[in-house]
Amino acid sequence: MVTCYLRYVIDPFKLKECERYGKLWIPLVEKFGGKHHGYFLPSEGANNIALALFTFPSLALYEEYRTQSNQDPECLAAFKYAEDTRCIVSYERSFFRPVFN
Repeated sequence: MVTCYLRYVIDPFKLKECERYGKLWIPLVEKFGGKHHGYFLPSEGANNIALALFTFPSLALYEEYRTQSNQDPECLAAFKYAEDTRCIVSYERSFFRPVFN
């Protein structure tokens, strides 16, 4: 099992657009076999940092999702939305192995 952690630097004046972007991706990740744990937008503290977490059963299945998402019309539309609105300035991606009880 692998969890993808995305840390976004966002435009703090485009929170509405960032929220819409997150809502677009949650069902898309799940469409490809992942479990989305949500997007987290600024509340207190830094006003330009957002996070997202989602899990796939394996790194291989995550890689399959990445390949398929770059060809899927709904995913391509979501990528284009972020590009058109410029709500995301940059992002970094890390992977973790979750530990559950």
